[in-house]
Amino acid sequence: MHVLPPELRRLGAVLRPQRAWLCGGAALAVLAALAALGLMAVAGWFIAAMALAGLGGTAINYFTPAAAIRGCAIVRSGGRYGERLATHEATLRALAGLRAWLFRRLIPLAPARLSALRSGELMARLRGDVDALEHFHLAVQVPLAVAAVTLLMALTMVLAVLPAALPALLVAALLAGLLLPAWTRRRAAADAAQTVAESAALRGLLLDALRGHAELLAWGADAAHAARIGALDARLAARRRRIERLQALGGGGVLLLAQLALLGVLLPGLAAVRAGALAPPLLTMLALLTLALFETLAPLPEALAQWQATRAAARRVFALADDTPACTEPAQPLPVPATPAIRFEQVRLRYADDAPWALDGVDLELAPGARLALVGASGAGKTSVLLALQKFYPPQAGCIRYGGQPLQALDGDALRRQIAVIAQHSALFDRSLLDNLLLAAPAASAAQIERAVSLAQLDAFVASLPQGYDTVLGDAGVLVSGGEARRIAIARALLQDAPVLVLDEPTEGLDANTARALYAALDVAARGRTLLLVTHRLGGLARLVDEVVVMTAGRIRERLPVAQYLARTAR
Repeated sequence: MHVLPPELRRLGAVLRPQRAWLCGGAALAVLAALAALGLMAVAGWFIAAMALAGLGGTAINYFTPAAAIRGCAIVRSGGRYGERLATHEATLRALAGLRAWLFRRLIPLAPARLSALRSGELMARLRGDVDALEHFHLAVQVPLAVAAVTLLMALTMVLAVLPAALPALLVAALLAGLLLPAWTRRRAAADAAQTVAESAALRGLLLDALRGHAELLAWGADAAHAARIGALDARLAARRRRIERLQALGGGGVLLLAQLALLGVLLPGLAAVRAGALAPPLLTMLALLTLALFETLAPLPEALAQWQATRAAARRVFALADDTPACTEPAQPLPVPATPAIRFEQVRLRYADDAPWALDGVDLELAPGARLALVGASGAGKTSVLLALQKFYPPQAGCIRYGGQPLQALDGDALRRQIAVIAQHSALFDRSLLDNLLLAAPAASAAQIERAVSLAQLDAFVASLPQGYDTVLGDAGVLVSGGEARRIAIARALLQDAPVLVLDEPTEGLDANTARALYAALDVAARGRTLLLVTHRLGGLARLVDEVVVMTAGRIRERLPVAQYLARTAR
């Protein structure tokens, strides 16, 4: 029979590589608590014994208890310091390992299974929910371990010294350590679970507000978005106040039970002293031992209230990680053919069972070295062709072949290494320019990087950077312009040296001068490759292609030479 719920057992399994640090921190916490318990007990006995010896004029060996007190004090201080170091090191290592584990699980899910999540919500799962799990060790496991061991030790000492006080102490300890925390946990369960979900939602809204501030202002939606943030923040604050109120009641209840337990020890203890069955210093020792015991029980109501939040965060993390990839990889994939021949055969694709067909019977062939443009309005199916070609979304009907082999027989990562994509929104990271370039080819030499940068017409840009290639580009490349970001993407594509080049709206959103400057770089990037260009309108990009495919409502309407297409659109 398992004591832990399944999501926390699984969390423990994921954190197993850090088990030595976790157990070491908990052991040091228990050692420090036992030293504190011994310190109070020995100090209480020693003070009372010294007072009685002074009144009676008798001699007493104070060296041994004084050494024990000093020893307990040193162990307590050293144990607490070591426990802080070990538990925090264990927690940070565990969180790093958990994030890496979760990221590895998410990679096969992108983009098909993650597209329903807003970027802010996904970031909240990756950061907020994982951060919430750090409390499982620090605020749940360690207090429970400390309370269990110190309670057992205290009850053993009371049983050996004053058995008559054991029932009262045991009942008060069970109330403080089990029933009161269980009541707190039950009352806080709903608010704790909702706090995790609403905290993640609030992070998502705030991230959306930061990244989409210009769009919110442009559409006049900033006030409505701010109102949603304010309303959610108010609900979250109210839930946290209720949880904190329950934790305060639990802490106060533990203090009250500590006083009642002290009374339960003193009453039979005084009777035993009066009868001569118990030495007075031992009663003082038991009284201080009781107070020290309840100090270790005091964190339990808060720990079990945190238990619910940890369970809710774990459920959200594992629900995300357990999703199945849209495209399954073959157990024994075929090698990717060297010939970059692409063929769509009656391909039908949609993103949900009740959604319209994004691709509805598409037949498309791209011979090695061909240069083809997909043209059509938004929603025509152009982007769906790219997503299906990169094995991000599986078609519900038909077949896509690369080099004569069906995509489902090829490894997705190996296939995508043969396709260099220059997207409309280039993915740039808050790292140096060199790091962003090396994403395409981590082993690229300095000469290869210089050549790619030169062909992409980035020489002047690199020369203008304060640290050159080591200049950090900022979050999502915020420190570079749109044209510079596209040229960085072109340099990355040149470094990848893939036989197929995909251009997805490469000049969309750029001014005319920047777009013209990109044409020459794109022409260089396309040399010797199979080129697939996706755009609403050709314009100056017509120089890159030989044929045009016009798409409408997920279907190919016609395919014609670029000169014929330009002549028709010019009329």
